[in-house]
Amino acid sequence: MRRIGLAMLLGLAVVATGAPAAADGGKPEPSRMERLVAAQEHAHDVLAKKIDDILWYQRVSDVAVIDKVRIYGPPRWKEPNPDAIGAGNPVKFYCYVFTPREPASGKLPLLVLPHGGVHGDFTTYYAHIVRELMAQGYVVVAPEYRGSTGYGRWLFELIDYGGLEVEDCLAARDWAVANHPRVDPKRVGILGWSHGGLIALMSLFNHPDSYACAFAGVPVSDLVLRMGYMDQEYRDLYEAPYFIGQSANENLEEYKRRSPVWHVEKLKKPLRIHTNVHDEDVNYVEVEHLIQALKAAGKDFEYEVSDVPGGHSFDRLDTPEAWSYRKKIYAFLARYLKPPHPGVRLGVSAAGIAAP
Repeated sequence: MRRIGLAMLLGLAVVATGAPAAADGGKPEPSRMERLVAAQEHAHDVLAKKIDDILWYQRVSDVAVIDKVRIYGPPRWKEPNPDAIGAGNPVKFYCYVFTPREPASGKLPLLVLPHGGVHGDFTTYYAHIVRELMAQGYVVVAPEYRGSTGYGRWLFELIDYGGLEVEDCLAARDWAVANHPRVDPKRVGILGWSHGGLIALMSLFNHPDSYACAFAGVPVSDLVLRMGYMDQEYRDLYEAPYFIGQSANENLEEYKRRSPVWHVEKLKKPLRIHTNVHDEDVNYVEVEHLIQALKAAGKDFEYEVSDVPGGHSFDRLDTPEAWSYRKKIYAFLARYLKPPHPGVRLGVSAAGIAAP
């Protein structure tokens, strides 16, 4: 969560330069120094994205055909001027597409893999997981949905956490189904961790006919509860004027609308959830609340509460414990998506290191 790193600098900028009050009496408008710092950070993110795009080819091009396509999702959630030229136009964004190089007969299953956040992007942090999915024979589409970093201020400030970003992921799914010649439209799943786990949950809840199954790892589950245990620096990401613009105390229903725990009655398809009691980001109490709500709603689902090192990343690391948990994830997905090589060993790197 890179954005939080500059909070102290921004705070000093406000003290040093002052910030005019908002016209509506809400949060103050950004000062000139704040705007300059934000512009510099966006420029850094754009450069980091270009570098990471090169790294993707270095890390996985031996096992995957890599493409990056630009598609569109619904119009923005909050239109500052509905009468402006272009108001109401679809939001354009990029998607990574990974296709296994290994020949396989017939159609292949598709996995939608949304990145985490709050603001984030799909980086080579996931390279080893993409390699493992390629080895099993999945096509993977990873959308850089609204609010993602690396594309400038415009996309960043279109953030709609738990809202239309879910529809962007659906648009990526639909694009792949309609345009990728190797994708089987009946074998589509979604998996994600943290904020990506929230998106996986909301996608399965809101679009059960579009996904055969979902995996949600350490998922953000209840924004109301989350706002209670996170600090104001984190809450400011949601209270920003270009996003919700209000706290959970001021607009409880808006935060509930974006929280999976308040939508559990919609579950109709297979779901697996992982959480860790040592998670330093998405506190276990959040996911516990989700699990309890699903049980109370009488839903059939799989879950596992872990007590292992690794914290928030416990099942994404390159460790024996993480390999064992990812094997469970892949076994779950394979049950419903039928990849051509479900029992493949987990390839962790291009150097040939593999889990036993």
